Amino acid sequence: MRLGRNFHKALVASGFANLADGVFQVALPLLAVQLTRSPVLIAGVAIAARLPWLLAPVAGAIADRLDRRQTMIRVNLVRTVLLGGLALAVAADLATLAMLYAVALLLGFAETLFDTSAQSLLPAVVARDDLTRANSRLFAVEMVANTFVGPPLGGLLAAAGLAVAMGVPAAAYLVGAGCLVLIAGGFRAAGAGAAGPVRLRDDIAEGARFVWRHPLLRPLAIMLGVQNMAFAAVYSVFVLFAVAPGPMGLTKAGFGILSAAEGLGALAGSWLAAPTERRLGRVRTLLLSVVLSAGCLVVPVVTTLPVLVGASMALTGVAMMLWNVLTVSLRQRITPDRLLGRMNASYRLVGWVLAEALGLRAAFAVAAVVVLAVLAGFRYVTEEAVARAEGAEAAEAPTG
Repeated sequence: MRLGRNFHKALVASGFANLADGVFQVALPLLAVQLTRSPVLIAGVAIAARLPWLLAPVAGAIADRLDRRQTMIRVNLVRTVLLGGLALAVAADLATLAMLYAVALLLGFAETLFDTSAQSLLPAVVARDDLTRANSRLFAVEMVANTFVGPPLGGLLAAAGLAVAMGVPAAAYLVGAGCLVLIAGGFRAAGAGAAGPVRLRDDIAEGARFVWRHPLLRPLAIMLGVQNMAFAAVYSVFVLFAVAPGPMGLTKAGFGILSAAEGLGALAGSWLAAPTERRLGRVRTLLLSVVLSAGCLVVPVVTTLPVLVGASMALTGVAMMLWNVLTVSLRQRITPDRLLGRMNASYRLVGWVLAEALGLRAAFAVAAVVVLAVLAGFRYVTEEAVARAEGAEAAEAPTG
């Protein structure tokens, strides 16, 4: 079945937005290094870009109040102006560290608003039964643009000049906005504003309560957070394990090649998600994802052979994408349209906060045990629970 013209326009828009993100994630630290040699101040730029995720519930509430397509268009236009202005400042040698911090912070909030609106838009673009297939394609495009094309292109553009490296993603955001303009229809949340003026904090609280009280979303959010926590701890020290004088003894170039293995696995996983779901069912596929993730974490405990560690990282990428595609699609199916933005924001905030909470010295074996602990969540995440949740949302969905 075809996913429709609106979906493919959204797909192209996502591709350009993620290409811009991939270029910018390389150009940003390179510009920071040009402005200061302080490791603390350079690290602070990256922190400034991530901090707005703490305000994700605000972005979710805004996404549920406004037309989601229009929000995405406006966010892309704002990103175009911000990066275009920064490119001009760099070209004129007027860029400052304070300016870079401000742009990073504003772009970080723009990302939370865009991503939350995009995940909330998709159920209005494709049929419920096509959500897994649509999400798998979106994740594949995101992976290619953000991981495989954007960063190398960012390096090449930075070599030509940092002003160019800032200007190209600005143009990509503008093209993405143009693609979104071509999507037909209105995409304001169903029932938005029907109850009259509501305070923003009340909207935020309603979204958080919905996730916490939902018998399926709450365990899924906690399971996501626990897995993120384990992998964040591992990846924070993985470079010490992989690069000489670490146990694997790789060169920096070898480490780069090894790191690409997970991206390739994730790309494969984005295409495998829909057929795996059809063959195994949703809960068994999620169970497979957790077991694969835990098993892959054990590999570096027992061997330092680059081929085996690289294979485990590729399988980790597959497992990660199976989880992401299926859980995102499930969340979109079982959440009322008027709450989609706040649900997505609250759910992702749980995963982000837990990922930041664990110390940096956790070992691979401990991380594997932590991931295996996620299996306890399948006491609540069952095929019967999924069917009940989907049935309840289908009963509430407006007909017309």
